[in-house]
Amino acid sequence: MIKVLLDTDIGSDIDDAVCLAYLLSQSECELLGITTVTGEAEKRAMLASVLCKVAGKDIPIYPGVEKPLLVPQMQPHAPQSKALENWGHEERFPKGQAIEFLRQTIRANPGEVVLLTIGPLTNIALLFGVDPEIPSLLKGLVSMCGVYTNRLAGVGPLEWNAIVDPHATAMVYKAPVPYHRLIGLDVTMQLVMKTSQVIKNFRYPLLKPVLDFAEVWFKETDKIIFHDPLAGTTLFDNQICTFKKGNVEVELTSEKLHGFTYWHPDEAPSHHEVALEVDRERFFKHYFSVFEVNK
Repeated sequence: MIKVLLDTDIGSDIDDAVCLAYLLSQSECELLGITTVTGEAEKRAMLASVLCKVAGKDIPIYPGVEKPLLVPQMQPHAPQSKALENWGHEERFPKGQAIEFLRQTIRANPGEVVLLTIGPLTNIALLFGVDPEIPSLLKGLVSMCGVYTNRLAGVGPLEWNAIVDPHATAMVYKAPVPYHRLIGLDVTMQLVMKTSQVIKNFRYPLLKPVLDFAEVWFKETDKIIFHDPLAGTTLFDNQICTFKKGNVEVELTSEKLHGFTYWHPDEAPSHHEVALEVDRERFFKHYFSVFEVNK
């Protein structure tokens, strides 16, 4: 059993909900809590509570910080919140307590918690700033964030989670965690599923609300890319991705490239592990297998 804290901007790209549904169905995951980040954090918390209710699990959910540390807000709304009227959900959440919740939970479980971040890193930067010992008390940090190679034509050079709050990204990447596993856009873009396939495969009860959330998403695109679910699955199957150690720096000098991630492979000492390859077939088989067990 792996203890997990999830920090998410669920409600924008549909892949956050796809990832949360997986974690709630993964028998080896002890989900200790969920924090939300960026604009309309409370509505994002409501969306997370929908999936928790459908899964029959009482998971603590805390709306987090809505604005980036220094740069203007790039993600002020949670468009998928339109689907809330169709599903039972919590409406009241603790206010202003997300950072303290993360801090107390990690301190109560030293060396046992994997912090999974699938949104901009504002909450996590503030957590590490408030309590500098927290990074060393984690088991590890896993993030869907950044771009690290030029392996896919037309991908990059910037990635959304990294650039929405670039200063937070830089702070978190410098933190002395035991390991920081990074799943970048250059790898996740290989996991594409067209709308027709999504409708066919999302037949499990916990994926029904995700499909409903996706109605807003499908007005803009005809596919889902499994960015965040890939990060989640690597916690439980080390064979889905191959990783290489090195050091990552975050660009803050050039305004046009704020949040750009520079990877220096094999540079020591290092706590960064960058995903280089993904076994697409293994990923999809693993992802949907957790729902088969719970259907």
